[in-house]
Amino acid sequence: MGQTAIITGAGQGIGEAAAYRLANDGFNIAVADINEETVTQVAQNLRDQGFQAQAYVLDVADRQAVFNLVEEAVNDLGELGVFINNAGVAFIDSIIDSDPEKISRLFDVNLKGTYWGIQAAAEKFKQQGHGGHIINAASLAGIEASALQSAYSASKFGIRGLTQSAAKELAADQITVNAYCPGIVRTPLRDGIDARTAQIKGLPVSQQRANSLTEIRLGREATPEDVAEIISWFASPSAAYITGQSLLVDGGMHLS
Repeated sequence: MGQTAIITGAGQGIGEAAAYRLANDGFNIAVADINEETVTQVAQNLRDQGFQAQAYVLDVADRQAVFNLVEEAVNDLGELGVFINNAGVAFIDSIIDSDPEKISRLFDVNLKGTYWGIQAAAEKFKQQGHGGHIINAASLAGIEASALQSAYSASKFGIRGLTQSAAKELAADQITVNAYCPGIVRTPLRDGIDARTAQIKGLPVSQQRANSLTEIRLGREATPEDVAEIISWFASPSAAYITGQSLLVDGGMHLS
């Protein structure tokens, strides 16, 4: 039995693309998401293609549920090799109009959910005794803060800090911790961002998307598969000497 990759938020978008990519890399896939319908379908599609995969329904804001996920996935699919903290939510609004409940929910999922994933994965890796990979979803918005995304940007800056702290603490156990920072990726999450941004600015959604495209030097939005390639690399032996890094996947939107 091969190693297991646990991917949260794997019912759609980047997480789904990562599930297929890592399955092709030889991992057994624990497909985890809050949406039972989509997570079940992704896991079934993987099995139909001959891969080992199981679906797990959970809310990553629930710390115990994340720890339970790790135990169940290892029991079902084999020892843990990679844990990907991909689950996340976003909302668009001005700072002064942002709803307190939305802010709390966003931090519970994005920042605390990533924290719980790091804790649960690190505990299991330490038990197994031979290292592993933790990969977190940050964002371009966590490197260069975005207007109308104050809570989201703050959460993604926080994830970069968590990534660095965890990398320093866990290196002695040969556990690498890295993050990917997508720019504009065409996913259902991005569809919602564009729709709300267009509404606030009084623009057609098509114009909002066209305006965003002008910021990308390579001239196109990313696909989920573009980001999955970076996740695959972080999970591979080729990145064994890389830790504490947050890698932009943005087509040249931000040059540092």
